Amino acid sequence: MTMVCVSDFEAYAKKYLPKIAWDYFAAGADDCRTRDENILAYERIRFRPRMLRDVSIMDISTKLLGTEISFPVGIAPTGFHQLAWPDGEKSTARAAKAMNTCYIASTYSTCTLEEISAAAPSGLRWFQLYIHRNRVVSQQLVQRAEALGFQGLVLTADLPYTGKRRDDVRNGFRLPPHMKLKNLEGAFEVGKMNPLDPSVTWNDIYWLRSLTRLPIIIKGILTKEDAELAVRHGVQGIIVSNHGGRQLDGGPATIDALVEVVEAVQGRLEVYMDGGIRKGSDVLKALALGAKCVFIGRPALWGLAYKGEEGLQEVLRILQDEFRLSMALAGKLFADYLQSVMQRFLCA
Repeated sequence: MTMVCVSDFEAYAKKYLPKIAWDYFAAGADDCRTRDENILAYERIRFRPRMLRDVSIMDISTKLLGTEISFPVGIAPTGFHQLAWPDGEKSTARAAKAMNTCYIASTYSTCTLEEISAAAPSGLRWFQLYIHRNRVVSQQLVQRAEALGFQGLVLTADLPYTGKRRDDVRNGFRLPPHMKLKNLEGAFEVGKMNPLDPSVTWNDIYWLRSLTRLPIIIKGILTKEDAELAVRHGVQGIIVSNHGGRQLDGGPATIDALVEVVEAVQGRLEVYMDGGIRKGSDVLKALALGAKCVFIGRPALWGLAYKGEEGLQEVLRILQDEFRLSMALAGKLFADYLQSVMQRFLCA
């Protein structure tokens, strides 16, 4: 089967993954309106392309906190990759390294941090953290990640409790017996209580800072008020995210929230975005509206479901090629000037 676009991988994954795994990956909260709006919002944004501009040479690379990646698409933190492919997060790490981009490994990985690190020792990896009631567990995870060469700490801020994902409730979703939350084995008894700490506040940024020298990125920001608080608390980056529409249904699409956040931070930290990216032109729209880079969640899982590491590389390569083509057709010369120039070429 020839895979032409990201939606081809989605169709394959839906057809061949076990229903309980597909439902888990596809789930949104409640009526799934925010999940769906993440995609639909891009359709309301239009380019105003410029003609007769020399686009024979284009630089599509960018830098995340000073580290160069090949193009502005990274891999967002998602859990349970072994549901999609037997090698799980090890395949994800290898694909990210092969494409020279950033992979954010989830606390809820089905491979250990050590296994992920060993799979792609020189790759750009950040670690995504959920803070648990047992703070010692979270502290140890942060320190393990830093010791293993992870280069950033991504704190997910939008999950004091898990959103209601109806299909997971209907399916009684649980990991198969042969899969484990490898980084949390023995930390708590899964299913007995909410292990997440709902008392986390902005003051806990200072606690994290006392544990690590890694740059801290906050994931889950959607408003200018929280963006300003992120700046005030000295973090190095923001990921504009609504958790793929899996938490609060009825919140804004991330591409719609992006402009407000970018305007609030005024360049004082780096702003990234996830949610709804399905085409290279979506990437271009996000960058034109101020994102430094975007991260893909579900499309990465669809790539894994297709052919593991090879399938995920193919997803990334398609987005890379589409992004380059969209830039050329929009009349853009160099990625370094993308945000300042392309702002004038978009209208909503």
